[in-house]
Parts: sequence; structure tokens; C-alpha cells
Amino acid sequence: MLERTARVATALFFLACSHRTTGDSDSMQPPTSTGSTTSTGGTVGSPTGGTGSSSGGTGISASGGVASGGSSGSTTSSGGTSITGGNGGVSSHTGGTIANAGSAGASAGAGGQGPFPDPPGVVGAPFKFPQNKRSSYCTYPALARAAEAQTAYDRWKRELVTSDGAGGFRRVRRPNNEGDTTVSEGIGYGMILAVVMDDQTLLDDLWKYSQKYVNENGLMNWEIGPDGNVTMQGKGAATDADEDIAWALALADKKWGGKGSLSSDYLTLAKQQIDRIWNKEVDHGRGELLLAGDSWGVAVPYNPSYFAPNQYRLFAKLSGNSGWNKVIDKGYEMLNKTLTSGNGNLDNGLVPAWTDTNGVPAPAFMGAPTHYQYDSARTPFRIGLDYCDFGEARAKAYLAKTSTFFSGIGASNIVDGYDLNGQPRAENTMPAGIQSALFVGAPGVGAMSDAKFLAFTNDSYRLLTTKEMLPPSYYFNLSWQVFSLLMMTGNLFDYTLH
Repeated sequence: MLERTARVATALFFLACSHRTTGDSDSMQPPTSTGSTTSTGGTVGSPTGGTGSSSGGTGISASGGVASGGSSGSTTSSGGTSITGGNGGVSSHTGGTIANAGSAGASAGAGGQGPFPDPPGVVGAPFKFPQNKRSSYCTYPALARAAEAQTAYDRWKRELVTSDGAGGFRRVRRPNNEGDTTVSEGIGYGMILAVVMDDQTLLDDLWKYSQKYVNENGLMNWEIGPDGNVTMQGKGAATDADEDIAWALALADKKWGGKGSLSSDYLTLAKQQIDRIWNKEVDHGRGELLLAGDSWGVAVPYNPSYFAPNQYRLFAKLSGNSGWNKVIDKGYEMLNKTLTSGNGNLDNGLVPAWTDTNGVPAPAFMGAPTHYQYDSARTPFRIGLDYCDFGEARAKAYLAKTSTFFSGIGASNIVDGYDLNGQPRAENTMPAGIQSALFVGAPGVGAMSDAKFLAFTNDSYRLLTTKEMLPPSYYFNLSWQVFSLLMMTGNLFDYTLH
């Protein structure tokens, strides 16, 4: 392990805080896209009649179009399946549950029965979106519709994917207060989204871009400027990005096979990436503890939100390395260690941003946060994936804590930051009432683990599809809005299980 320099320590400070605001007024304005797009398929019901079309870049309720309940009592999804209106109740299917609000639906229009959910999908090759999978472990929102995930993805791609400064490829940019930079985390997000949304050329472009900026360990440096150069503080890899990239490549192999426009096939690249993470970002002397990156030296800070157990199960299978199962065990052990009566978070599941190797909140570097903030907030989502795909009992136990806490607050009252004891510590308060798609979406996904939290999941889904919740970091919240909608509609899962 390389000795960590002050410069790299500064780099990872920016990594952990890359989703924080600068407080400037310009940062409150999302980029405006040009052109217009018309919504294609079921969207959220409004109190008025008619079907809305987008004007581009003005929010989910506008960019996706807002459709009311019509008098016909049926809605056609983007996947081409029409559901005739009913009188409510529960729609049964193989695996999982999904409530059908019917004529009494929460979003029903005044002129008719309102929109209806997509039916459960038949999951299998070629895994073309939308699959609308219904996990036997999870419960899905009453009005889950893949068209809304598609709308959010279209906006994400239109506003955040660019060829500018990408050296002939494409990158995911962080606009406004984040200087139009690209971070490896965003490349990982983009590659996962590209696979799920059938965008093979985008996945290939993002991978090729990442390979322009690999360090001596073969892992991508974490921050690249719009000029195409690694920033002064951007050297060193970030584990959360590296594992998302590996998972995306593994899904691409299962979905498409072959190599697309790349020089090697997806499976080979995935295995190579998995091995690099194992060799450089897992501490084998501390019980297979997941490290925060590849260049911390003697310092061993831990970031609970990097823990992605569902991915490690696939890594173990593809690599033949059962050691990844120990990474899972260690991660759940660390998760439990972070929740104590002394922290005030024993029952609420609010993990600190950074801890020491014993799970005690500790700044990884000067000024590092230790409360529940934009990194930490990803944890219920990542653990939710493990439960929905694998039914992991430790995941369900953790999610019961976060779901109880956030459902008690109510989806519409969630702010973007909490002390570990549950006291609000909002990072963004202007304009008044602004919410974060991540802070609402991640616990909404986690609440899918138990049907008793269905009302909260429904409320979270409704907010994600009707309210603009994209404070700085604009890029980060928009990305997690798409992820949350994909999970809630049954379109983000491990293809290799089918």
C-alpha cells in the first residue's frame, strides 16, 4: 500500500465532500436543456385532465409530462402493456407484492380512475428494459411504472452526459457548483445506468474514458477536470466507483456478451477489475475490511456507504474467490458496530460518514464529516439491493431500523442530513422546502423490504415522480433519482440470478 500523501488526503476529502454545496446562488439552478421531449407512457396522475409533454430540463413533473387519470380507465406503459382499470386492491403475481390503487389511487385524476401500475414482468434474456421484476422478498410501490424511470434517465443523460472534454468518448459531468468536473463515481453510476437502459454505446464510451485516467494500480483516478486532466486533488482511486464499474461490466456480459466496441470482452474486463479491487482496496490483514481507496497508506478509514454486498456475491462467483464472502461478513459486522446507544443511532440505522476500523465515528482527514450525510445516505439503498436480490437476513434487520425511522418522519419531511441521534441537520435549506432525491429515494427503497412500510414507499415514489428534489450536488441527486426509480419499478437487479 502506497504511503498516503497530503495531496491524496486532500483528494479524498473532496471525494467525500463532493456532494456538498458551496452556497452560491448559481448552484441552485439546474442546467437548462434545449429542445423538447414528449413523454411516452404512464406518468404520474395530476388533479387535472390531459397528458402533459415536457419542455426539457425543468423537473420530473414537467420533463416527463404529467398525465391525469383518464375516463377510459387504462394506461399503456412504454413497454407496450396495457392495464385496464379496476377497483383497487392488490394485484397478485409470482414473487413480491405490488398494490394497485385503482379508482381510489393516490394520484387519481378528477376525471377518471387514474394511472395504473405496470404488471410484473417476465424476467430473462435479453434483459431488455423494462423487465419490471418483482422480487419475492420486496414490496413495490402502488403505482410503479417503468416509464417514469425512463423519463428520469432521459433527463439524466440529456443534462449530464457530454462528449466535451472526453477525448473522443463521453463522460458524466458535475455541472454548476462542481465545476463541470467528472468523478470516477459518476462513471460507475453511468455505466450501471447504461447497462440497465440498453445503452451499450454509452457504456463502452464511459469505460474508454475511464481508461484514459487509470493510475499505477489500473484503477481510475477519482476526479478529472473539464479540460481532460486529473485535478490537483483528484489522484487516487475510490472504491465505491471501482466496484460499481466492475458490477456494470459483469451485468454487460450477462446482457450482451462479447465486447461491444471494446478491445476485450466484458467478462474479462470485469474479472480484471474485480481482482484489482481485491488486491488494492481490501485490507486482508483486518478481516477483509473494505478500504476507501487504493492509496491510504497506514491510515485505514472506513466509509459504510461503500459497502455493496450484492456486488460482492457476484464478484465471488465470477472470480472464484470465496474471500469476497468474508468482505460481506466484515461489512455487516462493521455496519452493526456503527450503531450504538452511545451514538444515539442504535435503533435508527443512521450510519456515520466515516469511522475508524472499530466502527467508531472518526474523521478520515481534517474536516471530514461523521454524521449522516450525502455519502451515508446511500446505505439503505445498497443494503436494500442485497435484500431484494438475495433475501439477506442481516440486510432486513438493518433496513427495519432505517425504515422505522424515516417512515416515522414522513417522506415529505425528510431533510438532507441528520446527526446520528436523528436530529435534523439539513445541508441545503434554500429554497425553503427543498428536498433531496437521494435522502428520500434511498430509504424508500430500503422500506421495500417489509410490506408494513408500503405507505412510506408509496409516498417516496410519489415525491420522486412529482417533485423537483435536486439540490446541489445536482448531478448526485439526479443520478440517485434514476437509481431509486429503477429499483422501485423492479428494473435494477443482478441479471446473473436469472
